[in-house]
Parts: sequence; C-alpha cells; structure tokens
Amino acid sequence: MPNILIIILAIIPGVVIGYLIYRSDLYEKESPLPMAICFGLGILSALPALKLEEWGDRMGIQEGQSFWMLMLLAFVVVALSEELMKFIALIAYPFQKAFFNEPMDGIIYAGMIGMGFATIENIFYATQFGTQTTIVRAFTAVPAHGVFAVVMGYYTGLAKMDKTNRMKNLALALGIAVLIHGTYDFFILQHYQDWLMILSTFVLLVSGFFAYRLIRKHQAISPFIPVADVAELPTEEAPMEVKGNEIKDEIFKQLEEEE
Repeated sequence: MPNILIIILAIIPGVVIGYLIYRSDLYEKESPLPMAICFGLGILSALPALKLEEWGDRMGIQEGQSFWMLMLLAFVVVALSEELMKFIALIAYPFQKAFFNEPMDGIIYAGMIGMGFATIENIFYATQFGTQTTIVRAFTAVPAHGVFAVVMGYYTGLAKMDKTNRMKNLALALGIAVLIHGTYDFFILQHYQDWLMILSTFVLLVSGFFAYRLIRKHQAISPFIPVADVAELPTEEAPMEVKGNEIKDEIFKQLEEEE
C-alpha cells in the first residue's frame, strides 16, 4: 500500500474516536479552536515521551528480561512517560482556561490530547511496520489511548471544580491512567506465554466499560443540563443527578467567582 494511504489509514481511528468523545459532550459543546490546539498538543507531547522511552532503552530497560525489568518498562518507561506528557499538556493549557467550565470538559480536552498523541504514534508505527500493524492498532492501541484519556479527564474535571480536593484528584488523574496503561502494556510486552497477551484485550474491555461509566457520571452532573432533560436520564443515572445538584451549585459559584 502506498505510504499516503497507510498514513490516512493511521489517522482515521484517532479522528473517529476523537469525534465520539466530542459527541459525548451533550449540553455545552466546546469550541473547535481549543480542541484543535489540544489535539496538536497531544502530537507534540509524543516527542518528549519518545525521547524518554529511547533513554530507557539506552539504559537497558527492555522487554524479555526479568519480571521487575518488565514492570519498570511497562509502568515507568512507557506508561508514566506517555501519560505524564499528556497530563502536562492538559494542565498547562485547557485546565487553566475559563472555557474549562464543567467536569465533562476534562474528558473532552484530555480526549483530544490523547487522540493527538495516539494519531502521531500510529503514523509512526504505520510507516515502520505497514498495513497489518496499522489495522491491528486501530482496534487496540488507539482505543486504549482513548480510555486512558477519559480516565485522566474525569478526575481532572473533578479537580477543576473542586479546589478543596484538587491535588488528590489530579494525583488520581495521572495515577489511574498510568496504572491502566501500564497493566495493558505489561501483557503486551511480556514473553512468558503468548496467551497472556489476551489479557491486554481484557484490560482494554474492562477499562473501556469503566471509562464509559465515568463519561455517564459527568454527563449526569453537568451544570448545563436543561431542567426538562433531567427526567429523561436513565433511571440508574438519576440518583447521580440528585446527588449532583450540590456539585452543580458549587460549579456555578466558582464560575461566578472567576468572572
């Protein structure tokens, strides 16, 4: 396949998942410009992450060695370096801006950063390893970055709106994303048994369901929900809406203070 077609094939998954994340923002859509900037920041964040991974390789931290070396590779060299760069981009730009004005925005902007990162990474793998790898990654690595982004964005959204527990939620945003990412990579990188790689798919599916639930939670406590729509929420989400009233009041209070 010509390189240009491979690159297009590599770009499509990130764009599609980014669009789905954008569609999950039901009540106050974000402007295209900050989302595009976040996508670009995701692309840029891949560069220092790659340098850190190259440094780990030069230090002899490689797959196929001892269990602890594999843990170091999966959770620190790969997961921490990648999620930390995305986290820095999230905190440095959208988190500081007034347009980040509800918990759901954390998921939206983290999602754009994550898809920018996943897209440039996918282009790199596509040009190096060809069509088959690109197709496989469209259903594995790219959605995985989407899941990591949703988890990070969920807790970052809480941190933005809850100053009292801000540091705790920011720590959870980075820490849980690294934990899921590292676990996913551990089963891919291990060479103990081929069948253990199946567990990476299990991690992706479970964490994907977890990410979906987090999206639903932030949708249910959006301060921009029209009153008429509250009764239309699924019954399992309704209790979250009732509990979310106090959170909504706090969000509006903080927005007024910032203005």
